[in-house]
Amino acid sequence: MEQTALRPKPMPGRDPGGGARPGAPARRPHAARRRARRLRAVLFGLFVGAVLVLTGVGIGTVGATVIGMSRLADLQRGAHTPVTAHPVPSPPSASPAPAAATLGLEAVDDRGPGALVVGVHVPGPACAAGLVRGDVLLAFGGTRVDTAADLARAVAHARPGTRVTLTVRHRGGAYQQLTAVPGVVT
Repeated sequence: MEQTALRPKPMPGRDPGGGARPGAPARRPHAARRRARRLRAVLFGLFVGAVLVLTGVGIGTVGATVIGMSRLADLQRGAHTPVTAHPVPSPPSASPAPAAATLGLEAVDDRGPGALVVGVHVPGPACAAGLVRGDVLLAFGGTRVDTAADLARAVAHARPGTRVTLTVRHRGGAYQQLTAVPGVVT
């Protein structure tokens, strides 16, 4: 008794003899479109990331509030101004600007009340007080902190060099009171 091999019916419009070379992979016309779409998505993502890096926007710090470091950035920008051969005298001012207090940290709004610490400048007053990334500041001195803007206002009104009590909720959920001495940006 002779056995016959079962063969599938040919597709409409195809050669009934098989038409494909033996050992050649089957053609999938939609796979090329998917690959092109993935490639475009990856290239677009790389382009956006490069633009963010080149403009100086850190992906992790988008929306962060830097507490008390704006004067430092202004001073650093001022250090890069070119010196002219004939300096122009500046007009006399009535009084020098008061020194601004700084904690040396970056904070964003937390889900609930408080300011979430996303960065601590080392060395700095916040680092010396024991603040770490992930802590939530709930009070600065006698001022309740609901947002990062509240913390920025409280630090701006603090006197540099005076001790301030901070109420902090750590990442594990424990509450602690720390003492910080806001510094001066010169």
